[in-house]
Amino acid sequence: MSNTVYAFDSTTIDLCLTLLPWARFRSTKAAVKLHSLLDLCGNNATFPHISDGKLHDANILDGLIPEAGAFYIVHRGYVDFERLSRVDQAGASFVAGAKWDMRFKRLVWPKTDRGTCGSRRFSVPRRMQ
Repeated sequence: MSNTVYAFDSTTIDLCLTLLPWARFRSTKAAVKLHSLLDLCGNNATFPHISDGKLHDANILDGLIPEAGAFYIVHRGYVDFERLSRVDQAGASFVAGAKWDMRFKRLVWPKTDRGTCGSRRFSVPRRMQ
């Protein structure tokens, strides 16, 4: 595959609240979050970002500059279709894990050769009810 494939994920790192009160995460815990965009072809972190532990994963997409032709793999914590639409508008693609309560309508399901997976297009309502 000639296209770059990235995986976007985060991990929460627990810290001692007594020693680091600036990193308050919960009433009795401290934490920071490490967000990483990994280039899966080279195993390099191309977008490391450390935030406070409270920052939601999807907010990090605001700082991402999508690369045309690249594929971005994200877990369901990054599913924010308004933000992910910028990835699509930049000529890149994304694969996201679905949230358990996600509602969608299949628009296109093209026929493919046997043994291959084709691209699917879905419509997601503006507001889930």
